[in-house]
Order: sequence, then structure tokens, then C-alpha cells
Amino acid sequence: MTGERLLKWILTLVGCVLLSAAFFVFLPTPWMARTHRALGLGDFPDAPLTQYLTRSIAALYATHGVFVLLAASDVRRHLGLVRAIGATDMAFGVAMLGIDLHAGMPTWWTLIEGPPLLAVGGLVLVLAGRLAPPARS
Repeated sequence: MTGERLLKWILTLVGCVLLSAAFFVFLPTPWMARTHRALGLGDFPDAPLTQYLTRSIAALYATHGVFVLLAASDVRRHLGLVRAIGATDMAFGVAMLGIDLHAGMPTWWTLIEGPPLLAVGGLVLVLAGRLAPPARS
């Protein structure tokens, strides 16, 4: 598999996963509460701010997924966007690692959030760095 095809595949996979967050914008609150408890996070604080934050972050992830899928559609043409996605995903990974540690999230949660964002963002940057931008006509 060429670096370009691998980059397109990674971005498509990431974009689809992110876009699937749209489902959680509409997740019934009792389902959120059950999931929260099942993950060992205690009782779900059903308050306006919690409702707003859980749903708006899901919408934000889904929106990010749209742009990742756009970038995946033609990685050479959207090389600037691809590089921006890689760099911002790395920065976001660092931020999420800090947030998770500060918030006291479980270790398993911290390990599956920030570090993979850093790794995928770094891989995207490495693969994008090997591509030449499209020739201008």
C-alpha cells in the first residue's frame, strides 16, 4: 500500500469514527446515565450544562469528521487541510491527555483518548510530509 493510499485509508477511517458521534447528539439521557454507570464513572449528573456539553462535543466531533472525510477524498488536493488535521489532532491529543489527568479520568480512558490522537496525528503528518502537492496549472 502506498503512503498516499494509507493516508487516505486512515483519514477515511478516522472521519467515519468521528462522524458516528452524531448519534450521541440524540442519545436519550437514560441511556447516557446507564453508560456512564457501566463505565464506572458513577451517577450521571443530569443538569443543563452536562446535557449541553455532552451533546455539543458529540456534534463537534461529528463536524470534525466531515472535514476529515473531505480531506480524505483527495489528499493531494487538500494537502494543506490534511497537514492541519494532523497538527491539530496532535495538539488536541496533548490537551486531552492533560484534561483527562486533571479531571481524574480512569487510566484506561486516558490511555485510549490522548495517546491515540497524538499517534494518528503524527502518522498523518509523516505520511502527508511524503506527498508532493498537486501540480498547479
